Amino acid sequence: MADADWKPVNRSSTYELVIDAIEERIIAGDLGVGDLLPAERDLASKLGVSRASVREALRVLESLGVVRASGGSGRGAGTFIAAMPTAALTRFLRLHVALTNFSLSDVIETRVQLEQSSAVLAATRADEDALAVINAQLAIMDTPGVSLEAFNDADTAFHVAIAQAAGNQLFSDLTGAIRTSLRGPIFASFHQVDDPQELMSRLQAQHHQIMDAIIAGRTEEAAKVTEEHIRFATSELPGLTET
Repeated sequence: MADADWKPVNRSSTYELVIDAIEERIIAGDLGVGDLLPAERDLASKLGVSRASVREALRVLESLGVVRASGGSGRGAGTFIAAMPTAALTRFLRLHVALTNFSLSDVIETRVQLEQSSAVLAATRADEDALAVINAQLAIMDTPGVSLEAFNDADTAFHVAIAQAAGNQLFSDLTGAIRTSLRGPIFASFHQVDDPQELMSRLQAQHHQIMDAIIAGRTEEAAKVTEEHIRFATSELPGLTET
């Protein structure tokens, strides 16, 4: 697969066209996870660009988690196509949100649609192990005197665990990316609330409503209370109202 034909790109092109060429190979199925890319010198020759352009393109792809580089010599050395980890997707989305490439209202609306679907699927698919992971996060938030930071982290993990219980890896990764991108703004917003502990209690009551609906397999209720919870939190946290 890694020996697939490479078409030269315009010599005046930047490293972005090298990325495009690699992306085309991945989309076409000529390159998959674990495949070895041609050596830097060979790839530059195949694409008709400088080694500097190839090097820069590979640096960008590695930062995105698309490729991984292994030094040394032998079978394990070189640059390989990697499965893009959730951490890389989270970092990418978090930076875009921070740079306001996506407005918070767009992020919240996307979160509503995504998490409603996750809750519905979790209500029909979640097994005992998946429910135990969700309950573990509820237990943390139920702990008397739990810190705001610990509550916020468990809150994030609670929503991600529901997406994982849905049995859809893409839902899980997207939910993790979106919810983690909101971790900072949510944490900062809590400090603008008159009574953070009271708000935490109300949010936790809603978390239990979501969990009860999932356990009971009540799909419509799971979707309804999930949306109500997200919109309530958005309205109560000043920093999430809109940018």
